[in-house]
Amino acid sequence: MVVTSVRILISALFFGHTATRVKAIRLVIGRYLGFAAIVAAAVVGALGVGLLPESAIPYLGLLPLLLGARAGWKAWREHGDSTEEDQLRDGGEGPGIVQVAAVTLANGGDNIGVYVPVFAVAGVTGMAVYVVVFLLGVALWCVAGRYFDTRPLIAKALSKWGHVLMSIVLIGIGALILTEGGVFGL
Repeated sequence: MVVTSVRILISALFFGHTATRVKAIRLVIGRYLGFAAIVAAAVVGALGVGLLPESAIPYLGLLPLLLGARAGWKAWREHGDSTEEDQLRDGGEGPGIVQVAAVTLANGGDNIGVYVPVFAVAGVTGMAVYVVVFLLGVALWCVAGRYFDTRPLIAKALSKWGHVLMSIVLIGIGALILTEGGVFGL
């Protein structure tokens, strides 16, 4: 439940910076590309090739940590400059496909360790069913994120504080992945 809530929150934060349909489509493509990388690694792992060594998976936490630090630095540097925020909302660049895919991959990278054994036991048909269900889940996260971003009260809060919240959430996700993965020996 917490993982799903975090994924919906991340989608809503990304959608908060996508005022146009094209930018929203880029976000959805990025979410699918990131999740496709997770599923591909799990499928390859399940088929016995083992794309990523288990010890490398926790280091995927560096992706959201660095992206969050970058976003926080940018927000701090442009503090009080409302033109950047207005530009993001009204036609600025917003999050790119690669940025969204990287956050999705890092946020769900630990799932590779769970998906590999499930896929390995499920066989090819079962694996295909799982993949379809997971891809529908990504669509649900995107729809829920867009829904929450379009609620006036939430949209206003995201417009005002989204850049700060995005930094905090990304850094938190990165630190959590690194810590739970045992990178720090805790």
